[in-house]
Amino acid sequence: SKINDTPITGKSMKSLCKGLLTGLLLSSISVCSFAGNEDPLVGKWKTIDDRTGYSRADVEVRKKADGTYEGIIVETRGIPGSEKLLLCTKCPGPLKDRPFLGLPFIWGFKASPGKPNEYVNGKVLDPISGKIYQSKARLNSTGKRLTLRGYIGVSVIGRSITWIKY
Repeated sequence: SKINDTPITGKSMKSLCKGLLTGLLLSSISVCSFAGNEDPLVGKWKTIDDRTGYSRADVEVRKKADGTYEGIIVETRGIPGSEKLLLCTKCPGPLKDRPFLGLPFIWGFKASPGKPNEYVNGKVLDPISGKIYQSKARLNSTGKRLTLRGYIGVSVIGRSITWIKY
């Protein structure tokens, strides 16, 4: 074989293969480093309704410039036996009658100091009832499940829902 009219010898082929392997190794290391620095809360999550067990929506969680997290509804689904909801008819104030798509669903969460994978001081909207609850959240050890606890007053009295990361 020839590359650019130069014959490829066993020595040059060995050198070429060595260079390719080195390049692949370096690129895989940089990809792994990037993945290791990724924020585990940021991304797309499938919500699971705690009462029916069905997924009603997908939420995209983003980290804002002030260090807090917010989640926006990016997809909705109806559950068997009921109509797919399109507008937040029971939401309070400026959220009332807004489409579910693009609706802020969680906001204000901050990483808990000294407690990895825990987030506090958040708010969560229950779009079905229109109520807004104080909330905290915890990622499981794999970062694939997020448990949100919504409550009024003390967290012992409240509801928990689980989300699954895509």
